[in-house]
Amino acid sequence: MNADERYLQTDSTSRARPFLNWLLASVLALCIVRLWLMPIASSFWVDEMGTVFVARYGAAHQSLRAAPQVPESIYYALPRITERVAGSSEAGYRVWSILAMGAALLLIARVTSSIIHPKCAWFVVFACLSLRGIDYQAADARPYALGTCVAAAGVLLIIRWFDSGRVRDGAAFAVAAALLWRVHLVFWPFYLVFLVYAMDRLACGRTPVAWRQAVMIFGVLGVALLPVAARAVALNREAAAHVIAAPPTLGALSRSLKLGLIAGAYAGAWILSGRRGRRANIAADHPPGARALIVSWWLCQPLCLFAFSWITGNSIFIYRYLYLSLPGAALVAASAAAAAAARASATQWKTASLGFGLGVLLLLGNWSQWRLMHHNSDWRGAAHAMQSLALGPDVPVICPSPFVEARPPVWNPNYSLPGFLYSHLSAYPIPGRIFLFPFETSPQAEQFAGKLAAETLAVHDRFFIYGDGINVIFWREWFLKRRELAGWRAKSVGSFGDVGVVVFEKPFP
Repeated sequence: MNADERYLQTDSTSRARPFLNWLLASVLALCIVRLWLMPIASSFWVDEMGTVFVARYGAAHQSLRAAPQVPESIYYALPRITERVAGSSEAGYRVWSILAMGAALLLIARVTSSIIHPKCAWFVVFACLSLRGIDYQAADARPYALGTCVAAAGVLLIIRWFDSGRVRDGAAFAVAAALLWRVHLVFWPFYLVFLVYAMDRLACGRTPVAWRQAVMIFGVLGVALLPVAARAVALNREAAAHVIAAPPTLGALSRSLKLGLIAGAYAGAWILSGRRGRRANIAADHPPGARALIVSWWLCQPLCLFAFSWITGNSIFIYRYLYLSLPGAALVAASAAAAAAARASATQWKTASLGFGLGVLLLLGNWSQWRLMHHNSDWRGAAHAMQSLALGPDVPVICPSPFVEARPPVWNPNYSLPGFLYSHLSAYPIPGRIFLFPFETSPQAEQFAGKLAAETLAVHDRFFIYGDGINVIFWREWFLKRRELAGWRAKSVGSFGDVGVVVFEKPFP
């Protein structure tokens, strides 16, 4: 290729880059609109209704003694603003998570530029968007998106600190890291990510940060975390009362690592690079500490929660508690792709990222329906359906609690409303005479239900069961077997995802 040909090729590439950047930004915007913004006006799900309760009634409400871990988050300062300004607007509550996740994507892209290569940043952004957990927390009125944002900020700040050696950068890192555990008590494993990176940088000696300065900053961080640690230890004594999951399996651990994304990124880059016989690896060019940071970000949260669940017998291996590890999986995928396509240019990376983003938009956009549900729980629709039936104040409505803490002795038929264990009744009020049932059956619950069937339900022409679908099915079958209700018909009132509404009707004479 002569000089004129090289000039023409370079000039053509330089002209193509702004257009390619515009396409990437457009696809990113479309992904955010479809995957994050479209679901925000849909019904709250159970935990989000708990958020509404805390924001409306405050963390000191007496009913929260049954679940004291719930309000232990600085996140609730944000929905309290929404409650004061816009009331219980679903979109208003969720906008904070969208903003936090948008900031997190920007921070993750900057981390990618620092520890892998700037040309991989767009790839990592779309890799994050390809993970349903990222998209879910972005539209969820819960603390997880804020936690992802704070964690990413902490990672970027510790990189800056160990690159610059400035104490003020170390202090900024300590502030961000001190906030993380205050966002959610289950985020404690992420501190190993910071520690692993710091130890790796200090051990290899390729940092202006001296051991004395590192010990000082981490010591200040440790002191700042002491109150949170003390509270977490105290709450852990009653952790068994809040367990909602079985002990995790190795299969669940494997699925949490997103191995499909990583293998797919490597294979795709290897095929598209056109260099099947080469083993060039730009991972060797990673800056110091990069590999340790990427791998620990990917593995610490799932491995620690897996081990904790088995050691203590109190399973906290729940997908939403693993969200902090998802950007780590995206970084591992980008690193694998970079290893497979070591000589790819920035333009080639952007082109591949554009294809990736279009794939995310097409495959995850759920284009079979225009309106998207954030969660398969339409509590709002179920409540509206009951309101449309114009129930009188005396029509019995049986309401099992959707919260695991609603068990005797915390639960009793005279549980006071409003109360956290029945947050759905505060978020979406329903008509009728409410009878509160526990989360699951018990001798006390069945004794109460039997008395209710004989003395109250049998003398009415109809009554309703309203709540989580599984509980509604259980109590529907239970009441159908009662002799007091022999011949009664039970039928569902509409389809509301995993929320059930059943009406019992007395047969005509």
